[in-house]
Amino acid sequence: METALYCPDCGFYEKEKDNVGRRGDFFTSVSVGNLFGELLAFQFTEWLETKDGTPDAQFGTRNPEFRIVEAGAHDGQLAADILSWLRARRERTFGRLEYCIVEPSARRREWQRKKLKDFEKTVKWVSEMAALKRDLQSSNTIIFSNELLDAMPVRRFGWDAAARKWFEWGVGFEGGKFVWARLENSGFQVPNSGLEAVLPDGYVIETSPAAEAWWREAAETLAQGKLLAIDYGFTADEEFSPSRLNGTLRAYHRHRLAEDVLANPGEQDLTAHVNFSAIQKIGEAVGLRTETFSAQSQFLSRIVEKIFQQPPSFGEWAPKQTRQFQTLTHPEHLGRAFRLLVQSRGMRQEASS
Repeated sequence: METALYCPDCGFYEKEKDNVGRRGDFFTSVSVGNLFGELLAFQFTEWLETKDGTPDAQFGTRNPEFRIVEAGAHDGQLAADILSWLRARRERTFGRLEYCIVEPSARRREWQRKKLKDFEKTVKWVSEMAALKRDLQSSNTIIFSNELLDAMPVRRFGWDAAARKWFEWGVGFEGGKFVWARLENSGFQVPNSGLEAVLPDGYVIETSPAAEAWWREAAETLAQGKLLAIDYGFTADEEFSPSRLNGTLRAYHRHRLAEDVLANPGEQDLTAHVNFSAIQKIGEAVGLRTETFSAQSQFLSRIVEKIFQQPPSFGEWAPKQTRQFQTLTHPEHLGRAFRLLVQSRGMRQEASS
């Protein structure tokens, strides 16, 4: 999965920058229009700034430096939407802001630089999160990702009802194509699930050690601020469902669900649901406080409620914004599919979050 998506020569995310949107293979909240980024920018500002415009006691007598860290920025469009709104509507915050993009791919960094050429003095690139650890010690920071964790490689496990044990699905190569290959003695256990007696033979679940490792590194890097993920996913209580007999690993090509996730590697998007309970526990284990876990529709609706209470603070709200908001929040569009987890360290918890 990692090779099919990220190989520098043939990976799906490396070959072309416009595989997102109506003309591409998948559709995201960023594809809807610039409102998604503007709403995030409004909320980020509230998190970064003090409520009354005076220095916060926890940071001493001088205001902190602001940093926004985005991981998985793809072609840079979301960063452009956030930064454009901040420059136009929050000049003071924008002037004290460094926008950091964590991007290991040299090719994607070039796409992003072209998209963000108007913000070259504000944007900084690093290839890994660890490179920011020293910088973030002295700043009020937001680390966030939008549809990143669901594109990290997963391990796939199946239930053998007769033997009453789990086995792992590996990948083999037969007859000129990739095939599923059963691996025994995986050692995988579902702790206290209590459902093994009723699980159908072959029931599949996935885990993502890569996503969990990324969240742990981001959480440990965050000195003071918020850690935010927006993604497809479920909680541990929702992991087992009759509607997901074959797990959540999916392939998409030209907005259509592909029948075989192993076919045409590098030519189709691969995605699997995020286990939000797992990453929430990881964050809490390294000292973060969980503030919010909700559907995207609920989170964005709370932001818009605050905007309508103070209209001049956001800017024009035209019919275009209303249409975009409906797509972002309607349960039949993007509102129910995406969920959002916010954890924090060293910041006052906002009642609205």
